[in-house]
Amino acid sequence: MIKKLLLSMIMGATILVAAPGAALIEVDTIKTGEVNPLQKFVGTVNFDKKSTLASQSSGLVKKVTFEVGDKIKKGRVLVQIDAELLDAKIRSFKANLEIANIKLKNTNKDYLRYKRLMQTKSITAQEFDTSLLEFNSAEQNLIALKAQLKELTIQKAQKVVYAPFDGVIVEKNINIGEWASEGKSVATLVNTSSVEIIFNLPANLVSGLDAKKIYDIKIAQNTLSAKFHSAIPKGDKLTRTFPVKFKTNVKNKFVFDGQEASVNLAKNAKMKALIINRDAVINRFGSVVVFADNKGVAMMIPVKVIGYLGQNVAIAGKGLVDGMSIVVKGNERVFPNQPVQVINN
Repeated sequence: MIKKLLLSMIMGATILVAAPGAALIEVDTIKTGEVNPLQKFVGTVNFDKKSTLASQSSGLVKKVTFEVGDKIKKGRVLVQIDAELLDAKIRSFKANLEIANIKLKNTNKDYLRYKRLMQTKSITAQEFDTSLLEFNSAEQNLIALKAQLKELTIQKAQKVVYAPFDGVIVEKNINIGEWASEGKSVATLVNTSSVEIIFNLPANLVSGLDAKKIYDIKIAQNTLSAKFHSAIPKGDKLTRTFPVKFKTNVKNKFVFDGQEASVNLAKNAKMKALIINRDAVINRFGSVVVFADNKGVAMMIPVKVIGYLGQNVAIAGKGLVDGMSIVVKGNERVFPNQPVQVINN
């Protein structure tokens, strides 16, 4: 008898935890409130960093290390131009520089010796002036050779084109064996991880943008978090709109220059709408949905986000009514028509 009573108590406790196959959920009641409705705006993606790389020197191309589509790290050698003639000149100037150093040391010794002799009047003033002139001439010659060697070294460095930042090659304009002209484009490099998105907005919306706020911008199937960067004071006289710039990091997501982007921004007009906690709205099966508790069974309802109120969101959807119980926790594990058990009543 006691064993049967204990068994009954255990079974009862199990039922309180969860019915068979039921998902444990927390719900909140949907309410009617006022919200600034959202308006969709379409903009254009631009790569934040885009550089047309050019050769700083003319010559025959000896090496090209990239192809279109290659991911490039900052500092990588992209193009090497023939520098054999420069290398020969540099070797010659280095040898001349060694000779000039020796000559300077010798003329300095002579000058110091003649200076001492001049103090004892053992030599004429002309002999002293000659030694000083030779020392100054050797010194100036050394300075000139160093300057010329530095110039040749700079010219040698200009025979190499380096990647100025991490990015992807989107255009190639040079091949091995071709003649590279000074200033001629050899490649176009873009930083695909950092982008800016330009939208043309009415003036009343521009003034309401906040640089500290995070905005959701949709590019293809990706929703990215972006920050408002700046408003460009150049309005369109016909549409009375102003370009505004948002910036975001797309990381490893694929986007391209000129791609379409969209953002939803709140209007200044108020409207009545159904309000629920933001946690209730999730993405499932490729749609934005909420789950309602329909007498212990999860009912999935596709919704449209109308606006935001702090931690709450205004939504519209077929079948939604004021006072309905909506799942706010546990909804990520719930499936349509699945039994559910509310644990926060």
